[in-house]
Amino acid sequence: MSGKTNKAAQAPARAAEIVREYGPFDGAERIHGVTHDGQRVWAATGARIIAFDPASGEVARTLDCAGDAGTAFDGAHLYQIAETRIHKIDPATGRVVASIPAPGSGSDSGLAWAEGSLWVGQYRDRRIHQVDPATGQVLRTIESNRFVTGVTWVDGELWHGTWEGDESDIRRVDPGSGAVLERLEMPAGTAVSGMESDGADLFYCGGGSSGKVRAVRRTKG
Repeated sequence: MSGKTNKAAQAPARAAEIVREYGPFDGAERIHGVTHDGQRVWAATGARIIAFDPASGEVARTLDCAGDAGTAFDGAHLYQIAETRIHKIDPATGRVVASIPAPGSGSDSGLAWAEGSLWVGQYRDRRIHQVDPATGQVLRTIESNRFVTGVTWVDGELWHGTWEGDESDIRRVDPGSGAVLERLEMPAGTAVSGMESDGADLFYCGGGSSGKVRAVRRTKG
């Protein structure tokens, strides 16, 4: 454990560059999960999931779907953590088409889709599980040394958000060892709840109780 902590302490860190803020949105007191479908940003706000245009910031869709943690998109369907379940949702109708148990039974945080699997953050357990999206079976587990919030993959890199007290960062970790490779430090008091890459150079990060979503520039190389 001490070796992992040392790796985290030595990981290069820089100030996160917040490019833009969205919200707060009407009727949304918190932002839980965040995902991106290639055009719009989706955010779980508790009783609803909203989709907004990142160019204009305007809300384009609202689904009456419960969501108190991570959100993901597989190219066709949304996945949403709601208490102890992960629901597969038709984004056109909001209908739940399938459901699997969440691995943390209610202690789950971030959610991402990559390589045919769901990747589920475990907040206080400081873990990320790779999960079979059909059965909910845990395929492997990656350990972290911070409370895990949002999770995302981009260009073969695994990133996750952290949030402890007034401190949050976005960190790239080795998917094999969990070693921290680099960190983007958010300003004090600026939380990261859910997060998702846009597939290019931005992360969309939920701001917890601020009700905001923030676009943060991803470092490369």
